[in-house]
Amino acid sequence: MKSVWDLIKKKKAKEKITMVTCYDYLFAKILNDSLIDILLVGDSAAMVMHGHPNTLSATPEMMCGHSAAVAKGAPDKLIVADMPFMSFRKGIIFALDTVKALMVAGAHAVKLEGVWGHEDVVKAIVESGVPVMGHVGLTPQSVFQLGGYKVQGKTRTQAEDLLMQAQKLQELGCFSLVAECVPQALGKELSEMLAVPVIGIGAGHDVDGQVLVLHDLLGLNQEMHPKFVRKFLDGAGLVREAVNHYCINVKEDKYPTLEESYI
Repeated sequence: MKSVWDLIKKKKAKEKITMVTCYDYLFAKILNDSLIDILLVGDSAAMVMHGHPNTLSATPEMMCGHSAAVAKGAPDKLIVADMPFMSFRKGIIFALDTVKALMVAGAHAVKLEGVWGHEDVVKAIVESGVPVMGHVGLTPQSVFQLGGYKVQGKTRTQAEDLLMQAQKLQELGCFSLVAECVPQALGKELSEMLAVPVIGIGAGHDVDGQVLVLHDLLGLNQEMHPKFVRKFLDGAGLVREAVNHYCINVKEDKYPTLEESYI
């Protein structure tokens, strides 16, 4: 298993870091044999796996279930679990209970969004010996306050606030940050300012690494088409083709064959 310190080394060596979301055992097994550095058990599971319109429906129980499945399938990967909506805004005790549950389930680190108003929680988690990944820019748990899934930090005032958030998260002990949907120049500024790695999603190519939702890069999600997503596979098309081929074989009595039957 890679450690959080390996990520710091990668940044110093100017070696790009790779991260994808993962929510289940089977994909985790496949990814365990891949080149990927980090598996993120994202609260995007609420949307991708459960069909909710946003990430707000993710719960500690949901995240623990997905984390446990991923941990079983990918014993050789660094696993980061998202802290779900409001789990780090109910005070230190509730937050630490959530962190404990996620770590016991199999996560090696947790990720939480923003910093203002829960600095004490971030500090308490770090001082409890748990690695914390920060998240600035577009924070999906604040989608209604932000007015939708929009690029953040476009004005200098907004950019300065994001830079201050990032600096604070580093001061509190975060081992890395996700920067989501920010201008490329701001992504570069964040990466150059911080000693810890900045992993971008819609933050340009000058950050220290990239993260994508697995189902997006595989072309399985046909509903959302963010500008920053590149589909590396026509997954939906391939799945439909395989299922249709199966259906045709069944209807034409070509499946199962004698070799696929018990005598």
